[in-house]
Amino acid sequence: MRFGPAILCLSLLAGSALAQDAVVTEDPGAVALPLENSPAAPTAGQVHPVEQVVAGLSSDSVAITASFDGSEILIYGAVKRETPIPQGPPLQIIVTVEAPSRSATVWRKERKAGIWINSESVQIGAAPGFYAVATSGPLDQILLPEWDNRYRISLSHAMRAFAGQIAVESAVPFTEALIRIREQEGLYRLDQGSVSLIDQTLFRADVRLPANLVEGAYKTRIFLLRNGEVMDVFVAPINVRKVGLERWLYRLAFDQPLVYGLMSLGIAVFAGWGASAAFRKLRRA
Repeated sequence: MRFGPAILCLSLLAGSALAQDAVVTEDPGAVALPLENSPAAPTAGQVHPVEQVVAGLSSDSVAITASFDGSEILIYGAVKRETPIPQGPPLQIIVTVEAPSRSATVWRKERKAGIWINSESVQIGAAPGFYAVATSGPLDQILLPEWDNRYRISLSHAMRAFAGQIAVESAVPFTEALIRIREQEGLYRLDQGSVSLIDQTLFRADVRLPANLVEGAYKTRIFLLRNGEVMDVFVAPINVRKVGLERWLYRLAFDQPLVYGLMSLGIAVFAGWGASAAFRKLRRA
């Protein structure tokens, strides 16, 4: 197993301590996610965890340029203990990387009079634009459902809430369709067994970020589990932003849409004229 230069860092850390039948439309207004499940300093009367996560990221920022084709984040860490490794089932690690959430409307298509049209819909109040889960073992075997409900770890729990009144008999097919569509787009991913764990102390996960990322403050969570229960959580941010020409065009489109539209029209006219002139010269040659 190759951990590279991360092994030295880890040792120091340990020593110190719906396909064709559905359509999804998004609301561009981002929804802030509460951090109620983030780790905090123990309060009075609260027992300090016997095992704690100490972790780091290879990079805490991602720059999206005009030639951006994706990125890979290395997440590494160690388990800090003041006592020997507890007896019983082995330690397990789950890593999640989550983009800012936005509301999304999932439509169900129906064929009427030979035409596919949108019929029923469900509006999801907050669904992350990107969500990746990496685990050290099968998710359903290392995480109990009640702890999944508490921390919203699995893909099915990524959606935070429904907006408005649900007018359909069951919203489950709609949420399943949203997950399926975003899995096909590479935006939702479950990588079971991809977290490397050495001697129940050192761990490493490589999370691939796709090219179609959205800007925002991403959140990385590292869960330490035993017997299906979450023992400790470590949270770290990743700042994803556009830079250079990509950033300028993005800001221009939102801040000055009229100028952006006129510029796009001018480029299209110039490109059409240039192509026409080139074809005329080829015919004369």
